[in-house]
Amino acid sequence: MQNQKDRQAVPSSLYDESYFRTACEGYDEFNSSEGEQLSRRLSSAFALAKVEAGMRILDVGCGRGEILRHAAARGADAYGMDYAAVAVDLSRKVLEGIDGAAPGKTSVAQADAKFLPYPTASFDRVLMFDVVEHLYPWELDEALKEVHRVLKPDGMFIVHTAPNVWYDKYAYPFVRAFRTAIGQGANYPKNPRNFLVEVNEHVHVNEQSMWSMKRVLNNAGFEGKVWLESPPQQWNSSIIGKMRRVAFHTPPLRWFFEREVFAVVAKA
Repeated sequence: MQNQKDRQAVPSSLYDESYFRTACEGYDEFNSSEGEQLSRRLSSAFALAKVEAGMRILDVGCGRGEILRHAAARGADAYGMDYAAVAVDLSRKVLEGIDGAAPGKTSVAQADAKFLPYPTASFDRVLMFDVVEHLYPWELDEALKEVHRVLKPDGMFIVHTAPNVWYDKYAYPFVRAFRTAIGQGANYPKNPRNFLVEVNEHVHVNEQSMWSMKRVLNNAGFEGKVWLESPPQQWNSSIIGKMRRVAFHTPPLRWFFEREVFAVVAKA
């Protein structure tokens, strides 16, 4: 039996409008287009879902709602749920602001990923973008069981999570030491969760590696492909450029330096 500490969860109050507009992945594109444009990362993840007209799509942790908007624009029935009340409000406003009626139906609910309020085997696609790292291990296990339940037998489950925990644990200390040695250490805090987005120290509780993500999905009854990617890198002729090329292209080094984990899986 789990003790109380093992059952903790990130408070929903940490996910306020400021979080979604200044820290949550894709906020620049959202603020400038109210969901019409997707960030590179979200666009890449959404493309993997291969959403088509007539499909039923569930976005677990729908955030601001831009993925729902894009799914409905393709003619899919797009259902979104989020733990945070602010996210539900943002998503509904985004969907209401679509110019002209979207071909697909839309619905947004405030709910817990561990208790999805949807019938068994009811979705062709379930999406979980930048949610995994916010769920404690026990929560993730329960959420994946629910995803397995609501996914159709021939459906697909698409996951994106970042950062790759092997980067934070093993590569980041090396990067920070190197940057400090060349006078750039002020931009690299000791805690990698504070790099670029300080609030992540409080809301990122369960980063994954490629291998741990595959294991967790397998344990939940899924099988498929799990892999790593990174934002586009600059490969100039400098020493740093050459080092980056080696780090991002050479296994096993790239398993530590590539920062994003993707998965496309189905029921085993």
